[in-house]
Amino acid sequence: MRDMAEQVDIFRASLEDAIEILALQKLAYQSEAQIYDDWSILPLLQTVEEIRDEFSTSVFLKAVSEHSIIGSLRSHIIENTCHIGRLIVHPKWQNLGIGTRLMTEVELMYRDVARFELFTGSNSIRNLHLYHKLGYQEFRREPLGSKVELVYLEKIVIGKKKNIGYKNS
Repeated sequence: MRDMAEQVDIFRASLEDAIEILALQKLAYQSEAQIYDDWSILPLLQTVEEIRDEFSTSVFLKAVSEHSIIGSLRSHIIENTCHIGRLIVHPKWQNLGIGTRLMTEVELMYRDVARFELFTGSNSIRNLHLYHKLGYQEFRREPLGSKVELVYLEKIVIGKKKNIGYKNS
């Protein structure tokens, strides 16, 4: 299967990909719902209209294998920070480097920002392991209801200019 992962291509997603990305998101976030015993987490409740609206403010990347989307993430710039959200990989394709490739691609797209920021749940050990492996450091925690604590992580890019604004790559 790892050989197959090397044949995965990363592209910028378009609005036409919204339905397929949302279906993958709902599949991928089932493991998070199990970890927290909470099936009402926002990624499982998001609608097609909501994800389509996100395309107007975020850049979506997709990982594609044989014409199927098997991974995705979204990002947007606020001031000089790239905010990364909803890194998802199809369960059958996890632990093969697809998430790392998506993260690397978004960092290359926004190489002029001063920092990258993302968050995950405190019990999402696999997510935290990946982000730490990629050089992200925890900088704050925030409770989200009674069951979940969000862990915010950042990756500082040394020597970058401030206030460059949104860069569309």
